[in-house]
Amino acid sequence: MPEMPEVETIRRQLADKLLGHTIMDMDIRLSRLFKWPEASEVKAHLIHQTIVAVTRRGKYLLFTLSNEKILVVHLRMTGRLLYQAKQEQEDAYTRIVFYLENKHVLIYADTRTLGTLYVMSEPELARISGLATMGPEPCSAGFTREYLSRGLAKRHGNLKALLLNQQFIGGLGNIYVDECLAVAGISPERKASSLLGCEVDKLYEAVNRVIQEGLEDGGTTFRDYQNSEGKSGSHQDRLWVYDRTGQPCRRCGTAIMKKVVAGRGTHYCPHCQH
Repeated sequence: MPEMPEVETIRRQLADKLLGHTIMDMDIRLSRLFKWPEASEVKAHLIHQTIVAVTRRGKYLLFTLSNEKILVVHLRMTGRLLYQAKQEQEDAYTRIVFYLENKHVLIYADTRTLGTLYVMSEPELARISGLATMGPEPCSAGFTREYLSRGLAKRHGNLKALLLNQQFIGGLGNIYVDECLAVAGISPERKASSLLGCEVDKLYEAVNRVIQEGLEDGGTTFRDYQNSEGKSGSHQDRLWVYDRTGQPCRRCGTAIMKKVVAGRGTHYCPHCQH
């Protein structure tokens, strides 16, 4: 599933390519992907509108149009947004095509069709629960050491579950939570409120560092993730623990282990993470 670095990589690329261009037509091949309004009403809101901003909140992409409507795209597990010339071969799993006035298209492709799209005004965005309740993102002004410390002190569940909670920190998913905890040297099974001040510092620095490195590498690709140019990220080449079960820890050489924590496959070093 694309997480914050992957979605931000796509946002940056699409902002460069789409700003100032107009949607001239659409081909909606799988109408159920639009959750609001019904697909039959979507074209009236989008066709002949110019894209004036491309932003992101957590794992959601937001395309603001000249009529002040916002197209929201949540890629979920296997969604992809691809920008290409109209005559280029389409992705085999193309579900929606946006035809632009510059003879290019924006394609929404999705293998498992779990993604969701919305067209709303800004006040209506509160209807999307994931957006309305999302916590501050890593590397943002709202994500401070103090915010993290206060939040940890109030929670008595394990760290893995808390860091996956989008209401606590927006944008983190399974890959980057495992990586943050590995860099910080903290066990995913630790009770959140048990962290000492020095451990909070390490976790805060690790979250920002891991996300920044993921952005620098254009995201992490294992199976489905591609950026808007159809290319893979490279962050998988320097992961600390994720998908490295049985391989030596980059710090101590101990074999990386995997177990289920908070209902998710979790990778960690049994020697370095306490």
